[in-house]
Amino acid sequence: MKHLPNLLTGLRLALSLFVFLALAVVGGAWPGWRPDARASAALEVWGFAAFVVAAVTDFFDGWLARRLGAVSVWGAILDPIADKVLICAAVLGLLALAASPALVIPAALILFREFAVSALREVTAGRGVALPVTLLAKWKTTFQLVALGAELIVAGWPAFGLPPAARAPAALGAHALLWLAAAVTLITGAQYLVQARRAL
Repeated sequence: MKHLPNLLTGLRLALSLFVFLALAVVGGAWPGWRPDARASAALEVWGFAAFVVAAVTDFFDGWLARRLGAVSVWGAILDPIADKVLICAAVLGLLALAASPALVIPAALILFREFAVSALREVTAGRGVALPVTLLAKWKTTFQLVALGAELIVAGWPAFGLPPAARAPAALGAHALLWLAAAVTLITGAQYLVQARRAL
């Protein structure tokens, strides 16, 4: 049981890869193979399901680690990496499906912040400075996951058998959530930058 939290984190990494590959294949990124409509619909549904399961493991691995007294250095390192891999997999998969302006800019801002903060943490850690996670940063991942989940539903709208007339308003809502997630992501990035400047 002590290894269960890390196993869930590893599962999140594996599911992230599946999410990206499923969406990329539907988007025509797999050389020499373009799935038919039925296969595309199945990949979109399974890709979304994998994303949801992976997102749920983000909550349960940390909760179980604390509950079972199985908090470990390896888990503390792997968990944020798995979070970023899942976010990147969903973003890149969505861009492979449909690179609309409403999606590209907030997605690029999210990716930029994630890599920039990771690099910042590397630099500060090398100088013995830790950057504590802010409360807003804890919510940031949740905002990102909800927004990306909404975008995945909109992208695969016909595959879920949803009414065509409702797709346009749903897309507006999903785009608004993604822009909100991007704004929160940038704010938390700025918070980390301020922390780093003070500490250094």
